[in-house]
Amino acid sequence: MADNIGNKAAKNFAENVPFTNNGNFHVKGAANLDWGMKDRLSRIFNPKSGKTVMLAFDHGYFMGPTSGLERLDILIPKLAKYADCLMGTRGAIRSSVPPSFNKSIALRASSGSSILQDDLSRESMVVDIEDAIRMNASAIAIQTFIGAAGQKETIEQLNKAVNLGTRYSIPTMGVVAVGKEMERTTQFFLLATRMLAEFGASIVKTYYCDDFEKVVSACPVPLVVAGGKKIHEKDALTLAYRSIQGGAAGVDMGRNIFQSEYPEEMIQAVTKVVHEGFTDLEAYEYFLDLTNVGTGSLSHNS
Repeated sequence: MADNIGNKAAKNFAENVPFTNNGNFHVKGAANLDWGMKDRLSRIFNPKSGKTVMLAFDHGYFMGPTSGLERLDILIPKLAKYADCLMGTRGAIRSSVPPSFNKSIALRASSGSSILQDDLSRESMVVDIEDAIRMNASAIAIQTFIGAAGQKETIEQLNKAVNLGTRYSIPTMGVVAVGKEMERTTQFFLLATRMLAEFGASIVKTYYCDDFEKVVSACPVPLVVAGGKKIHEKDALTLAYRSIQGGAAGVDMGRNIFQSEYPEEMIQAVTKVVHEGFTDLEAYEYFLDLTNVGTGSLSHNS
């Protein structure tokens, strides 16, 4: 059996010490990358704030037309101008995102299952790197299932994406999947995020957890926090605020934006937290001002 004692005993994360190998570049861990990689990362991460607001609408690749994503052609044009990066599938982007928007693209490049199956961990890289180049993708996103049945296959596919992306200067975003049977502990995210970075991912999408500062410190590339399931707008803004305060380089929110009763106002409030240093309370007040509703008028179940 593999020795996992060392991982459990790790404790010297030096959370208060900034990452030391950034040079003059604003993206963590990217100082030694080539010009093309840095150019694409600069399209994703705002050079002024060093952070990103990603709009995730790739859910349809395994969920179909989930609530809020029934009409991509209507929704995305309303929200895209407030996002730094659009995360979607090639089909959704080509059909519903006008190229004149000129937004960075995190292209969902892995798939292999649907919500009709119990095991969602069997994914592979299904988008050719040539198609990612044709779409001018700023990053290719590969989902990995650490600790699940599909761990080996998805790790291999992530490394395949890193190899191909490096050949053409396209960063890979490793996505940490958390399924029904997978724990959401600090120890799990320490393991999963570090593994993906060590495989060569330039960005890791993960979830917020206890002691998130440790997870950030232990990962030598930027972490972007997923929004997860729909929660109340106030709670989602608190999630964004705690993530940024904990050292995240941004958020990648989907359902907590497009399933809100006020999606345009919500994404603007998230942007205030990520790029302008708003607290969660300030952002929620800003959200309420934009919606012209009082605190008692917005249901906590919306």
